[in-house]
Amino acid sequence: MSKVVIIGGGWAGAAAAITAKKAGANVIVIERMDMLLGLGNVGGIMRNNGRYTAAEECILLGAKELFHITDEASRHVNIDFPGHKHASLYDVCKVEPMVRRLLIDMDIEILLKSRAVDVNVVDNRIEGIILEDGKIIEGDVFIETTGTTGPMGNCLRYGNGCSMCILRCPSFGPRVSISQKAGVEDLIGKRKDGSYGAFSGSCKLNKDSLSKEIVEELNKNGVVLLPVPKEEINTKKLEMKVCQQYALKEFAENLVLLDTGHAKLMAPFYPLEKLRKFKGLENARYEDPYSGGKGNSIRYLSIAPRDNTMKVEKLKNLFCAGEKAGLFVGHTDALNTKVQ
Repeated sequence: MSKVVIIGGGWAGAAAAITAKKAGANVIVIERMDMLLGLGNVGGIMRNNGRYTAAEECILLGAKELFHITDEASRHVNIDFPGHKHASLYDVCKVEPMVRRLLIDMDIEILLKSRAVDVNVVDNRIEGIILEDGKIIEGDVFIETTGTTGPMGNCLRYGNGCSMCILRCPSFGPRVSISQKAGVEDLIGKRKDGSYGAFSGSCKLNKDSLSKEIVEELNKNGVVLLPVPKEEINTKKLEMKVCQQYALKEFAENLVLLDTGHAKLMAPFYPLEKLRKFKGLENARYEDPYSGGKGNSIRYLSIAPRDNTMKVEKLKNLFCAGEKAGLFVGHTDALNTKVQ
């Protein structure tokens, strides 16, 4: 029986683990943090626009498990907000334990707080992943789903510094590109102005810090729009977003809040002193990233060159999924890469 080692436990890593297990492999997931899902813990949006079709196609192909979980964890379904129709908003406070229990029930081994830092490569074939503590995880097939955010120096160089986002590099160590360590030069995404990477597209506000009226509207309708004063509208900032489907003028003209358990603010960052000038946000506090008034995580800085089977170029047994496989713009896209 083949042993499949998955580096990274985000949406793509969890999906790859389930697919490999159903194919009959022994599966182990290596995750540097103390919880799974990574940026999925701040995502919250599924089935919006064409992603509804993508989700249904994936389910019909036999990969139903994670979509069923996000459906079960949804606080709101069939929600419309600017540029988006029939979205489901899953509860980011509940979804990770549900995914973790599923993987455990499927007898998938999970190594948390296990940061991969290097690889053993012989004749263009990976033999093992070296962890920070020196332990080597051997396998037959390796799938890198480490994402593209980090290390902290990249957020400083290409963004506004480490914003202490959900990925918590200062606590658990920065992400390491396995494909790069294996000798394959990674690709880097560029913004329109030629600079590298892009800001994550949203922040989270603590719902308890918002007014009773806003919380009630969020809980009831799932979405709140707060008009931005004309003198504060800046459409230029939309170009820095990862998710260009949210780079519409409505997101510059309004503060768009979505109910994902926290209040999801659809902006890369927003100065706290300006945020608190909005009615109902006088006591607003960022939940993730903690420095949401200054900056947000920088992504798309480490994309593995690969073919259409998701095999990384020049390596015989390394595949990739999620953001490591290309310039994807959502969690559904990351999930779908594992079907390969």
